[in-house]
Amino acid sequence: MSLKDKLLSSYLAFEDHLEADSPIHDLRTDAIKQFQEAGFPTKKEEAWKYTSLSKVLKQDYSIFPSPENNLEFKQVKKYFLHDVDTYKIVFVDGVYSAFLSETTHDKVDVCLLSSALSKPKYKPVIEAYFNKAAKKDSLTSLNTAFAKEGAYIYIPKHREVEKPIEIINFATGSEAALMVQPRNLVVVGENAHVQIIERHQSLSSNAVLTNSVTEIFAEKRAIVDYYKIQNDVSTASLIDSTYIAQETQSHCKVHTFSLGGNITRNNLQFIQNGERCESTLKGITILENKQHVDHNTLVHHTQPNCESHQDYKGIYADTSTGVFNGKVYVDKIAQKIDAFQQNNNILIDDKATINAKPQLEIFADDVKCSHGCTIGQLDEEALFYLRSRGIAKKEARALLMYAFANNVLESVSIPELKTRINKQIAAKIGVSLGFQL
Repeated sequence: MSLKDKLLSSYLAFEDHLEADSPIHDLRTDAIKQFQEAGFPTKKEEAWKYTSLSKVLKQDYSIFPSPENNLEFKQVKKYFLHDVDTYKIVFVDGVYSAFLSETTHDKVDVCLLSSALSKPKYKPVIEAYFNKAAKKDSLTSLNTAFAKEGAYIYIPKHREVEKPIEIINFATGSEAALMVQPRNLVVVGENAHVQIIERHQSLSSNAVLTNSVTEIFAEKRAIVDYYKIQNDVSTASLIDSTYIAQETQSHCKVHTFSLGGNITRNNLQFIQNGERCESTLKGITILENKQHVDHNTLVHHTQPNCESHQDYKGIYADTSTGVFNGKVYVDKIAQKIDAFQQNNNILIDDKATINAKPQLEIFADDVKCSHGCTIGQLDEEALFYLRSRGIAKKEARALLMYAFANNVLESVSIPELKTRINKQIAAKIGVSLGFQL
């Protein structure tokens, strides 16, 4: 039985255990029909031209998570931002872990989507926002059909969350192969501010496929800082779709650090629904062996006087593959737009590959839009200069790679997270450097 057929038959059993009066019952029904019609994406589709899921889909995945597998904090402490106090929403094999989590309803809601879907007091927010920003493609529709658990974050207007929020999904390896589909809903009210860190982490070498969807709504003058840490094992694959809807004068930043995993696909889409919005998309990708990361981004400017900035850096070794498919779309009425897009890549080895496709689609005539892409190797003259000053070749190469990624790290606004990312990059490069960028 193919994975598609298994999912379609499993949905019937899944639906039998759901409340008929669920606020998203009709959405689920429509979504599974959309997935049934479209199926999984293939390389025949332009957006998936360089990324094949065929090998990943051959696994016999368990669809429904097992009862919670108990984890002790000391087992997973290194995956938390433990050097600063945070709220935590933690899932183990797709099941909420109350022991590892720290949620709150004090002035803000940092809790579970399952609670929001089942309790009447959350119904107005669910009906107003759930599935309103998400694109109706096959994988997002599949996630919507099985949407049950994930993070629910609601920040009322004029509130600043006092500490960062961590969303962490652990896979223990209790199943030979596991598929999980977390769904996150983040609503940030007018003049509110939140910082969120998201991570998916496998704790074994068993195959894991994660099809994650996150919707973020930033109301007027809201500020959202969102960080994705992708540093998983070589048997874990991730399809991460994030949809962000911005209103007037809102500022949203998404940093994506892709440092490990089997196949990682990042679908990141912004839509600016008001004037004077700012959107920032930044990423660092460092790959080795046969790892594959595909960044697919879109910023849709629908209103005038807005800005967007995309800056993605990639370092590829061995036979790893990177993909950057970024688009800026400017509507006819969206005058006075300032849109910047840059993708820079370094190929360490001859068999490493990068497929880059920066795009501008502009229908306004008074805009400032630019894009650029570079693909090359480390600067031999700079490397020679460092070595002539007594720096060993390995450390000299590491210095150049750190410098290459520095401007992405500069905009990380959580100091403890910046330190953590620095250490992870150093570990990927294979050196220990005695300084912070």
